[in-house]
This record gives sequence, structure tokens and C-alpha cells, in this order.
Amino acid sequence: MFTNLEHLGLAVHDLEAATALYTTLLGEPPYKKEHVASEAVDTVFFQVGGSKIELLAGTSPDSAITKYLTKKPEGIHHVAFEVDDIRAEMARLRQEGFVLLNEEPKRGADNKLVCFVHPKSAAGVLVELCQSISPTDHE
Repeated sequence: MFTNLEHLGLAVHDLEAATALYTTLLGEPPYKKEHVASEAVDTVFFQVGGSKIELLAGTSPDSAITKYLTKKPEGIHHVAFEVDDIRAEMARLRQEGFVLLNEEPKRGADNKLVCFVHPKSAAGVLVELCQSISPTDHE
């Protein structure tokens, strides 16, 4: 079950400049900075009420974010929803005809298991499913 709008992911070229801009805009510094080696991205998270803003910058030419920014301008990259059981939601979405970009959930930033829904099956929006990792979760 979808439980919350978890975060908006924003693709940026210059993470330091974007972090400064959002710190000024939101009036608060980020609560977390993290490198996700498996995705070749650096991330910065801001808490905004019950949701978050995630800034993403590619760290290599092969990064999905770097490739995205060669085709599109900086801005909203994805919308992420918290789910209570990511594997059950993945199975449900596959059964409903959605195309998933992952066969299994993978470790993402901010202590989450994640899976992405292809934008072609979600009205042009890249959707991320997120589930907080507990000690019993396996990747």
C-alpha cells in the first residue's frame, strides 16, 4: 500500500550550488548528504514537513542522472512514494501492467529499498517506490 509522498527527486548539475539555493529557499540546511555508489550519484536531502526534497547529481558519465541531464533541463526527475511492502507493491503493479525498471528492490539513498516504475507506463512520470530498510530486509 502507498502510504506517503516520500520525496521529490530533483536532478541538478551543480550539487553545491543547488544545496545553497535550497538551503536559502527552505530556510534550513539539509539533514543528510550521501553518495550512492551503485547509482553513481551524490544526494542531498531536505526535510519539508512530512515529505522531502532530494537533490541528485551524477558522479560519472554513466550515471542515470548525468545521462538524464544531457537530454533534459535541471528539475523534477522523479516522484517517490513510501510503501509498506515494496515487494507486494511491485507484484501488484506488474499485475496491473506497469513496467518496472527493477526485477528486485535495491538499496537506495536515505536507508531505503527502492524500485522505479518506467515513465512510459506512468503517464511520463518516473515513479519511485521506497520502503525503509529494517534489520530483517535483504537486498
